[in-house]
Amino acid sequence: MKRFFSFLVFLFNILHFSCRSNDQGNIHSAVDTSENQSPLQKVQMYRTEIKKEPVAVYEEKVKNNLNDWKFSVKLYETQKTFYYLIKMQYEEVTGEDTLKLPNLGAMPQPAIHAGKDKYSCVLGFVDLQNKFNEYKLVSIEDGNIKLAVLKHYYGALYTK
Repeated sequence: MKRFFSFLVFLFNILHFSCRSNDQGNIHSAVDTSENQSPLQKVQMYRTEIKKEPVAVYEEKVKNNLNDWKFSVKLYETQKTFYYLIKMQYEEVTGEDTLKLPNLGAMPQPAIHAGKDKYSCVLGFVDLQNKFNEYKLVSIEDGNIKLAVLKHYYGALYTK
């Protein structure tokens, strides 16, 4: 009997909230947005111009007496606004991958910070609060380049 009563209360709450009208939408639509400018904007899915030079770079010289080697990670723009080409190099080993940043309603700001270990760096982005958000880790393991996902991000914009 207790379960049945709990089920009825649950069902009543669902019906009550789903049938209720949402008057708050009218309040928000009456606000003049010209004075309250938001940093959010509609960002185009494709770029009209693609920069040839990297938008973010991390380099560290590899200690080697015979060769001028380095650990290097560079991010390049692609045709898609929220996608970046990752070019990685350690000594003579190279690799490429893609970094997909979330659409937060502003142009993406990719960034690279030094990692905790030698020959490592963290790929990420700067958000609207000017905070660096870790996304992927590039490191060296047994002389090979390793790319690991640290966190997942999703962005969505809701319009009326």
